[in-house]
Amino acid sequence: MIRKLIKRVFGRADNHKMGLQVIPASEHGIRVENLTTCAVKVTRTLQEGGFKAYVVGGAVRDLLLGQRPKDFDVATDATPEEVTRLFRRSRIIGRRFRIVHVMCGAETIEVTTFRANQNVEDEGVDRVTDETGRIVRDNVFGSQEDDASRRDFTVNALYYDPQSGDILDYCNGVRDVQNRTLRMIGDPDTRYREDPVRMLRAVRFAAKLDFHIDPETRAPVAELAGLIENIPSSRLFDEMLKLLLSGHAARSLHQLRAEGLHHGLLPMLDVVLEQPRGEKFVNAALHNTDQRIQQGKPVSPAFLFATLLWHEVLVNWEARKRAGEKPFPALQSAMDEVGDRQETRLAIPKRFSVPMREIWAMQPRFEQRSGGRPYRLVEHPRFRAAYDFLLLRAESGEIDAELADWWTRFPKADETERAAMLLRDQPAAGSKPRRRRRRKPAAASGGQSA
Repeated sequence: MIRKLIKRVFGRADNHKMGLQVIPASEHGIRVENLTTCAVKVTRTLQEGGFKAYVVGGAVRDLLLGQRPKDFDVATDATPEEVTRLFRRSRIIGRRFRIVHVMCGAETIEVTTFRANQNVEDEGVDRVTDETGRIVRDNVFGSQEDDASRRDFTVNALYYDPQSGDILDYCNGVRDVQNRTLRMIGDPDTRYREDPVRMLRAVRFAAKLDFHIDPETRAPVAELAGLIENIPSSRLFDEMLKLLLSGHAARSLHQLRAEGLHHGLLPMLDVVLEQPRGEKFVNAALHNTDQRIQQGKPVSPAFLFATLLWHEVLVNWEARKRAGEKPFPALQSAMDEVGDRQETRLAIPKRFSVPMREIWAMQPRFEQRSGGRPYRLVEHPRFRAAYDFLLLRAESGEIDAELADWWTRFPKADETERAAMLLRDQPAAGSKPRRRRRRKPAAASGGQSA
């Protein structure tokens, strides 16, 4: 409390003070050729319209690190309405923050108007906070310096002008990029209360960029981790998805756990990582995902969430079978229970939860290697994802590697080889064959389909 009071009264240390530095291209090394045509066009059009306009944030940071940005954002002093008047293919979106999407072919540039400083308390401003200090609506426009102070980390408060080649740095962000330091702008306690998602972003950026988190930036996280539960589930899911698809998911999830932030997201993670079988499976899945992303290969979020929650489903399923439930109904019940429990923490959209459940439900079917069942399974639309999931189970030692090897060979085999493989799964010679039960006629359904 004393530390917080001193910061409020006397301000923060010198390295947090705002002060504009203009860094020319000869010093920072970014070339305009490294930007997309759309990003250059949007900034030029805004400047020709009489406005300031800069490529801003993570794109500038990544270019300084020699990395290719995933996308480009632009900051301007033009209002959203003024931006849309300059671009025919544009639209205003958002409620909490009103921004403009400008479309250039397949690329979309996100254009934001400079925001006012968070300390603005004028009557009538369009800013609303909840009882914890979280900003729920804020459309107060301000100067470029104010805008820099509103950004989360110093390395994200950099403004690049493609026309002049200069970087405008208000917060010593270039220095922190060079030192690979993630530092919060302003008082971390206050900034986390304004938007608790910043705690997750700190973990994601540190893992993705291989930066260390400044001690003052990290200090309040343990105390404020519970504020994550106040974030709308849709926004929380989007942030979690960014973290998992960052190409550094393994490092990110372990960092989340170390900071105590996983409880509101994947609270089962502690249980999983304390079980040797579960830990090996999750780590194999995360490393597989990271490798695919780093190699530019597609990744399914449904598959990833299926791996993260599988151990809990497996434990529940095995307990139900030991209690006497039949395997397939027991698995369905286990999936329902785990899904309902997860829904209260991090709601997974149906576009991901449905294929996730299909991947789980197909696992027992891999045990059935006789008759026409293998042929039908191979034709299933979700076979490839379920098969990849099977490989992870074998890699972690959960199932016998022979089963995964069989299913690796069967889809590629010709008809003669497939028939030979199936014969090996028939009852041994001399054994009594099972009699097929005659199915009773279905009762009248009253007009309802199954």
